[in-house]
Amino acid sequence: MSVLNVQLLLTGNELMSGDVIDSNSAMTAQYLKNVGIEVQRKVTVADDMKALVDEIQLMSQQTDILIINGGLGPTVDDMTAQALALAANKPIERHPQAMQHLQTWCKQRNHPLSEPNKKQADLPQGCEIIANSIGSAVGFKLVLNNCEIYCTPGVPPELKLMLNDEIIPRLAKKIPQHLKTTVKRMQVFGIGESTLQQLINDNYPDWPTDVELGFRAAMPLIEVKLTSRSAAATQQANNWKNKLKQLLGDHIIGDDSAKLNKTVIDLLQHKKQSITLAESCTGGLIASQLTQVAGASQVFEAGFVTYSNKMKQQLLAVNEKTLTEHGAVSKQTVLAMAQGALKISQADYVIAVSGIAGPDGGSQEKPVGMVWIAWGDSRSINTCCLYLPGNRFFFQQYVAAASLDLIRRMLINSLNRPYYLKERQFSIKS
Repeated sequence: MSVLNVQLLLTGNELMSGDVIDSNSAMTAQYLKNVGIEVQRKVTVADDMKALVDEIQLMSQQTDILIINGGLGPTVDDMTAQALALAANKPIERHPQAMQHLQTWCKQRNHPLSEPNKKQADLPQGCEIIANSIGSAVGFKLVLNNCEIYCTPGVPPELKLMLNDEIIPRLAKKIPQHLKTTVKRMQVFGIGESTLQQLINDNYPDWPTDVELGFRAAMPLIEVKLTSRSAAATQQANNWKNKLKQLLGDHIIGDDSAKLNKTVIDLLQHKKQSITLAESCTGGLIASQLTQVAGASQVFEAGFVTYSNKMKQQLLAVNEKTLTEHGAVSKQTVLAMAQGALKISQADYVIAVSGIAGPDGGSQEKPVGMVWIAWGDSRSINTCCLYLPGNRFFFQQYVAAASLDLIRRMLINSLNRPYYLKERQFSIKS
C-alpha cells in the first residue's frame, strides 16, 4: 500500500476525443513510483467547468494529494485555475509572481504580452506558485479539504521539469526514511527481455524477494530496474546490481538514463577524437542522433547520406565495379563507403551502413531486413551482416543503435561479442 494516497485529474477535450494520447499520467505515475508512491485513482474530464469543479471537490475529500494536469493555457478552454477557485470558494486574483514570470518569459522571446497571456496569471487567491522554467504558465498549489492540490501544465516537457524539480521532492519528504523506495536503473542494449530474464534465472536462482526486478522496453534500449523499499533491501540491491553488471558486461550502456548517442559522444570527447558517418538505409538517422547531444560538434564534423549508387560513387568514391559485382548491400560496398568517408573527413572513426529497409526491394539472397555495417578507424575496419525483420521504423532504429553500440565497444576496447551478433547475424556468401 502506498504511504500517501495520490490521485490524478486530467483535463482536456483532446484527451477525451483521443486526438491526444495521455502520456502525462504515465509519466507522473512513474515519477511517483520511484519514491514509493502509487497512484490510487485517475480521472479524465472534458473542458467543462461544472464537471471540473465537481470532480475537484469530490477528489479533494478522498485523497491526500491531487495532481491536476492541463488547462493552464491562455485560451477560453483552459479552465483549471477558475475551476479550482470555484471549488475552494475563493476569488481569482492576478498573482504578482505569476505576472512577473510571464513578463520575463515574453521579454526573453521578444514576444508581446497579450491579454490572453495575462489570463495565465489569474489564479485562486492564496495559492502557492510552482516554478515553470521553460513554459509561460506557472504551476500552483492550493489546500482544499486537507488535500494538497498541485496544478500542472499539460505540455509534457514542462510537466516533467515541474515534477522532477518541484513536486516529487516535496512529496518525497513526506515519506518516513525507513519506508523510502529506491530504484536503481541500468540501460541495456543488445539482449531481449526474455533472454535477459532467462540469464538472470539461470545465474541467480536465489534472487531476493525484497529486491524487485523489473524491465522496461524503450526501443532500442531495455531498462533494468532494481526496486527496494527499505534500508536493508537497498543495501542488498547495491550488491545485486553489481552482480548484474558482471553478468551483462558491456551490454550495459550505463546507469540511470544513459543513452547510446551521448555515451559515444562522451567517449570521443574524452579521447579527443572524431567520427564520420556514411549512411544509406538509415538516411541520416545516426547523424541526427549524434547531433542531438550538446557538444557533438567537437567530435563530429561531417556525415554522408548516400542513398543512391550514383551518390555512393560521386561522394564516397565507391567503385562502380564494386556496386555492379556485389550490389549496394554488401560487405565490399560498406567497406568502400567507410574508407571513402574516412579519407574525405579525416576523422578518426567511421560507421557505414547499407541495407534493405523494406517493405519492398528484397530478394531471396538479400531479404528485407538485411544490413551490412562497417565500423572502425584507419587501421582496422570491421564488418557484420545482420538480419532485422520488421517494419521500416524498427529496422532503421535498430541499425542506428547497433552501429553506435559497435563503435562504443571499440572505443572502450571491449573484447566481448554482443548477443545480437550471434542472434541476428545473417550468413551469406560475401
